[in-house]
Amino acid sequence: MEINTLNITKKIMNKYNIKANKKLGQNFLIDDNILKNIIISSNIAQNDLVIEIGPGLGNLSEYILNNVNFAILIEIDKNMEKILNDRLKNYNNYLLLNDDILKINIDELIENIEIKNNKKYENIKVVANLPYYITTPIIFKLLQDSKRINEIIIMVQKEVAERIIAKPKSKEYGILTLMVDYLADANIEFIVPNSSFIPAPDVTSAVIKLTKNKKYKVNSEEIFFKLIHSAFAQRRKKISNSLESTNFMNMNKKEIEELLIKNNVNLNARAEEIDINKYVEIVNSI
Repeated sequence: MEINTLNITKKIMNKYNIKANKKLGQNFLIDDNILKNIIISSNIAQNDLVIEIGPGLGNLSEYILNNVNFAILIEIDKNMEKILNDRLKNYNNYLLLNDDILKINIDELIENIEIKNNKKYENIKVVANLPYYITTPIIFKLLQDSKRINEIIIMVQKEVAERIIAKPKSKEYGILTLMVDYLADANIEFIVPNSSFIPAPDVTSAVIKLTKNKKYKVNSEEIFFKLIHSAFAQRRKKISNSLESTNFMNMNKKEIEELLIKNNVNLNARAEEIDINKYVEIVNSI
């Protein structure tokens, strides 16, 4: 079924006399080629359960619902509820929740849907055009709080995508890089120009795929996350000074230096010069 998303978007905006809500970071994606490419990158199958965050006017939702047996749409903007149900009235394979994704127990929601549909979902994917102002908290929630989600295919600001896949010794490399790398494999699928949206945002976007994969073994995730946050708290400082100033593990300067030396870390090194394997070694040596 061919969809003309630009025309549909204009009609909906005129019918309901609405504009994108800047406070909620709304930009309506109207490029059908981009929408099709998101579905291709998602590689969704009929039996997958798909969660869409921030469906807005339903432009991506319609493509999702044409490709799966069931989807959960989570939209924080109450004004969109009637619009979405009207737009998707010919579909009976979705649940629309007017709620904040950051406040939802995702795995409990999935379990409830499985009971309702009398079906166990093996592959659960998030496919979404995320609001840019709250991208990072949503990524952390999806990766850390849910044991059921397998894959996350999301549109984010291009600079956020570059931070996620950054390499050591680059200015983009930081907490986000390490946290995502620890929890998933990341790949930028394609770049999206701002002309693909109404209204056009000031930034270029990118679709990124995160596949859950814990490939590093640490004795304590809590200490690992503390170490990363302490190391980058003052990223221009030497890592030894940054760890000391953030009172990492209540260690004094001498203990911190001994810990770093034991793990062959140059005391003059900065956090951005150290790769994830070395951070894992440091944690496992404590």
